[in-house]
Amino acid sequence: MSSEAEGGRSAQLKHTGLRPGWTTGACATAATTAAYTALLTGGFPDPVAVTLPKGQTPSFALAVEELTDSYAMAGIVKDAGDDPDVTHGVLVRATVRRLPAGAGVVFRAGPGVGTVTRPGLPLPVGEPAVNPVPRQMMSDHVARVAGRYGGSGDVEITLSVDYGEEIARSTWNPRLGILGGLSILGTTGIVVPYSCSAWIDSIRRGVDVARAAGRTHVAGCTGSTSEKTVVAEYGLPEIALLDMGDFAGAVLKYVRRHPVDRLTVCGGFAKLSKLAAGHLDLHSARSQVDKGFLAELARRGGADEALTAAVADANTGLAALQLCQAAGVPLGDLVATVARDEALAVLRGAPVAVDVICIDRAGTVVGRSFVA
Repeated sequence: MSSEAEGGRSAQLKHTGLRPGWTTGACATAATTAAYTALLTGGFPDPVAVTLPKGQTPSFALAVEELTDSYAMAGIVKDAGDDPDVTHGVLVRATVRRLPAGAGVVFRAGPGVGTVTRPGLPLPVGEPAVNPVPRQMMSDHVARVAGRYGGSGDVEITLSVDYGEEIARSTWNPRLGILGGLSILGTTGIVVPYSCSAWIDSIRRGVDVARAAGRTHVAGCTGSTSEKTVVAEYGLPEIALLDMGDFAGAVLKYVRRHPVDRLTVCGGFAKLSKLAAGHLDLHSARSQVDKGFLAELARRGGADEALTAAVADANTGLAALQLCQAAGVPLGDLVATVARDEALAVLRGAPVAVDVICIDRAGTVVGRSFVA
């Protein structure tokens, strides 16, 4: 097998020996697919297969099911693999009801699923905390089932998670203004497990494989969306992509000892604001977005006193960014530039050129630094 075939995100995961799992979004999609199929045909598919954003087609066993004249409900037990996920083992339920033609797909928060109550999240206030990618996954599968069995595709999907409100108290949801339960999350449908030591070792192996293949430009990415961004920006092959997750420090320290000509760091704005503030571990349990720090950067970028105060009081990093975008203050570029400078400080003069790209949840570039 060539070294080209041994690099990239999939090789990193294989190298850790850790078992991946499924997101709440994947489970909700499977439950929705089974419930809508039953509503149209009178029978639940069990197991039920779904197609994830990257083309994988896992099958899920049903844990519960219920069919009446007015609705169908199916439930999936979430398996998070080897990831220490607080939602491992929860029962994710989808209840599907028909709606009048033209109504489209409507999402509701049932027991244990939160509702957005504050701005700054990728969903409007008042909406159930079902993130955009899971919404799209469910909508796509509803359309496929409708096409196969003659439905209109106009449905109400009520998602619930058993004991979700209690579990959510140990997450960041209450602080973010997501009240009443958990969020339905996931951009790929797959939970990538993170054992710190195993994942850091896989990062090192990823650098080694890229160097052995003669790659002089590698990218440390926080997830699949940032990987897509750097591929679009620079045309990098998979072998040059390092899935650094939250371990920015692991990438920088290893590249310091094993240099490449150029390192691009790409990730979500809020996550990279932590790097800009000097944090090398970007996990939410070990570092938080410092709104005071963002306010100071905004002030340096031309924010007036009122905007600076608003940034300091913002609900999330995204909300702070949006405030500055509306006022023409380049907070994204400022964060990217300071994050690049922090990366260079960790590299301690190693012959590595660095640039940083900040993106939003949709993968849109919202800030970038020059190469230095």
